[in-house]
Amino acid sequence: MRGVLRAEPLWVETFTELRMTQFERLLKVVRERGGVGPRIGRPWCLSLADRVLVVAVYYRTNLTMRQLAPLFGVSPATVCRVIQRLGPLLAIAPVSRPADATERLWIVDGTLVPVRDRTVGASSRTYRFSADVQVIIDANTRLVVATARPAPGNKADAQVWRGSGLPQQCQGVTVLGDGAYINTVLVVPHRKRPGRPLLAGEEADNKEHRRVRAQVEHAIGRLKQYKILRDCRQHGDGLHHAVQAVAHMHNLALTA
Repeated sequence: MRGVLRAEPLWVETFTELRMTQFERLLKVVRERGGVGPRIGRPWCLSLADRVLVVAVYYRTNLTMRQLAPLFGVSPATVCRVIQRLGPLLAIAPVSRPADATERLWIVDGTLVPVRDRTVGASSRTYRFSADVQVIIDANTRLVVATARPAPGNKADAQVWRGSGLPQQCQGVTVLGDGAYINTVLVVPHRKRPGRPLLAGEEADNKEHRRVRAQVEHAIGRLKQYKILRDCRQHGDGLHHAVQAVAHMHNLALTA
């Protein structure tokens, strides 16, 4: 049975928002990370480009394996194996500390992703079982710099940030956060205290802070166009791999 979807410009741009030249760069990364597969045993029934598109479509639509299988003309088991094999290989590349760190501005924010895995999430303030994912973007390029492993959604952003390993990646870089990151080394807005209104200069600082920090909220909104980040059915490291892969495709879409 021949499937409907193939790694052609129409379907690639629809499900990944990547032009074919950008998609080919993604394929190159996956190929260099060993995505071609073992040299022994049965060969894949789909090309590498089609297999990467399978993962992208899954993350974009959040369809089940049984629903995806006829679209590509393969079995649900093959779809599952493709996602488990290639999902981790689509991850965003680690970002090293920039040479001009003192002149860079990064922005961090946490977002809650509903999950089904009880070992990953927790009942959160949204009254759903969720995981907290920390995302850092570059204020100048709007590219995702790094994401942290998901933490239970009942933890405060500041607590998740401290245990995420991200502070070590931000050594020497100015990082903006919202009021949830108080008592961290991040730049946060001025707090209103009882009986002490903010000064005019502090109000202006907060207004500029909100304007700049809004970029990370827009970036997270773009990431959540991939429906896997609205209701993740994956277990174990599935959500972490999905966030990393979606961030990678987001960055490629923003580059020339």
